Amino acid sequence: MDSSLNSAELQHFISQEKEKAMVNEMVAKLTTVCWDKCITSTPGSKFSSSESTCLSNCAQRYMDMSLIIMKRFQSMQ
Repeated sequence: MDSSLNSAELQHFISQEKEKAMVNEMVAKLTTVCWDKCITSTPGSKFSSSESTCLSNCAQRYMDMSLIIMKRFQSMQ
């Protein structure tokens, strides 16, 4: 087998795994931050409308800021 092909495939695999890890980390952080911000009492069987709205807005803001930060880092390279 061609070792350069295997090396390229390995680099691609590592890159994909790093991206997956970053997404998982972002989701965990988003969950923690938004939960702490929006859920102020013991949750019942479903969220109140204000909790649902807060969670949705918080998640959207978090994702927007993450994209802005990623674009900023990419432009610096």
